[in-house]
Amino acid sequence: MASQDDDSVERIPGEASSRMILLCDHASNAIPAGYHDLGLSGAQRERHIAYDIGAAALTRALAATLHATAILTRYSRLLIDPNRGEHDPTLIMRLSDGAIIPGNQSVDAQERETRLARFYRPYHRAIEREIEARLAAGAPPVLVSLHSFTPEWRGRSRPWHAGILWDKDPRLALPLIEALSAEPGLCVGDNEPYSGRLKGDTLHRHGTRRGLAHAIIEVRQDLISGSQGQQDWAARLAGVLHRVLGQPHVLQAVSCVQYFGSWTDRPILGASEPDQGSQT
Repeated sequence: MASQDDDSVERIPGEASSRMILLCDHASNAIPAGYHDLGLSGAQRERHIAYDIGAAALTRALAATLHATAILTRYSRLLIDPNRGEHDPTLIMRLSDGAIIPGNQSVDAQERETRLARFYRPYHRAIEREIEARLAAGAPPVLVSLHSFTPEWRGRSRPWHAGILWDKDPRLALPLIEALSAEPGLCVGDNEPYSGRLKGDTLHRHGTRRGLAHAIIEVRQDLISGSQGQQDWAARLAGVLHRVLGQPHVLQAVSCVQYFGSWTDRPILGASEPDQGSQT
């Protein structure tokens, strides 16, 4: 019998030789029948407020190219956002980019817990199981989270083709920025169009807190809205990741558990900031 977790999470198995675990927090705009589309029209459910357009197909194509394990959500971020901490005020949005979410207006503590149990925690349990299996095998994984962003925001064009988001751990992020920036014609953001410093998000929880090398790759939605763009960007990112992890000093750095902390950590009075992360 399939578990409730199976209903909420898609897992694509990869080869043991691949160091990467690919994650897609906002893979789907699906809403279970009992939620009556949260009162939204079909047009609203196709917007970026419901999911990261193109990110799921990009993740699947990249997983196939790299023979890497991938873990994806099956339901819309509008039910509950798996890329937020459990106590984040934006965990269940009542208003998103100008759209009122009718089905979220009266969410009480009981319904919140129901959504956490059904749509949020299974995804994080799946990630934890994958990480634990890699650590038990003596091979700390590298976490790569795939997202997409809108070409415009509040009337302003976004010039970046892609962005790398990160917090304090530079081991994967900085080589990725350098390698992707070397691709002809690309404008690459360093913590653009968003910051990677978000307490309680997926990579804070599974990367920062566990000392695992990680980065978010954001790709502009108009570049991956169709199958050709998705395949092109999967090939581009596979090449970049292969080159980055093919550098001996990078591979050595990401192959251990090392704690860098987060810019979101509460500072301790009188404590000095370490130059390097602590290693185990």
